[in-house]
Amino acid sequence: MSLIVDTHHHMLPGFFFDATNEKENPVGGLKPQVWTPESSLAFMDEAGIDIAILSISTPGIQLPDKLAASELARSCNEFAATLISKHPKRFGAFASVPMSDIDEAIKEITYALDVLNLDGVVLFTNSGGVYLGDKMLMPLFHELQRRKTIVYVHPNASPDPVAHHLGITDNLIDFPGDTTRVIAQMHYGGTFAATPDVKYIFSHAGGTTPYLAGRFAIVDEMKIMGDSSNRGAAAETFRKIYWDTALAWSDPVLYTLRYIAGAGKMLFGTDFPYLRKDIAIRSKSHVSSSPELLSNEKEKVLGDNALDLFPRFKVLYGL
Repeated sequence: MSLIVDTHHHMLPGFFFDATNEKENPVGGLKPQVWTPESSLAFMDEAGIDIAILSISTPGIQLPDKLAASELARSCNEFAATLISKHPKRFGAFASVPMSDIDEAIKEITYALDVLNLDGVVLFTNSGGVYLGDKMLMPLFHELQRRKTIVYVHPNASPDPVAHHLGITDNLIDFPGDTTRVIAQMHYGGTFAATPDVKYIFSHAGGTTPYLAGRFAIVDEMKIMGDSSNRGAAAETFRKIYWDTALAWSDPVLYTLRYIAGAGKMLFGTDFPYLRKDIAIRSKSHVSSSPELLSNEKEKVLGDNALDLFPRFKVLYGL
């Protein structure tokens, strides 16, 4: 049996959560379970998950105080490195980045990847209303391209205040919408084309992107967003990036994702500790039994694809 790898697994140390969230009004509208490294390991054992790639969650690190943001990112990354050193066969981690200063962001990526040897970088769809496809962030993406980094993208709430006065929690519609928005911006704005060696992973099956794939194709065919000869068609982009199954493991989503991206680009994710434990365990069971995936494709989604992205675990497990 192949190893099971959870690529969408959050670490929420108290110092991070206290600095970025209001306890009674957490970003996204869902209060997570109290998190500790031990709670992650206990969940993984119960669910039959061998490896979790840890990342901080919303809203990322976008504190207005640049020094405080840099210090928080450093604390998160050193915390993650300590967990990996204690549990090298169970945990990997994406590096946290202070997005209020691009120079500091690049500096922290250098430290996290070269000194701490973390496994990639987590970025958020927007930080303070600046989306990842914004040209002002290109120096950051040039560095990620130079390093051929794995970049995990997680949604943030929309900066549009109207979206937060509809009586609907952000995690229901706004998070998937923000993910779709940034994929479109990064594609049509040329960020993906400029970073062909970056391996992108998008949360929650890319939001609404799989459902809208046909709409992207029509926009490309009609050249509504201009000539695609340099950047390629959206359909080509969808087969280059990775998509996780966190909160997106139902059969219709798996079918559509397999159709637009291929099983070789799908990664298993639970969204622990935000998702209730029994539902997170059920997500693994459903992917394991879904009629929309062939037997060998299930092994790819549940672990083999992730092991190809993070080959150090193959060495650790003697594979």
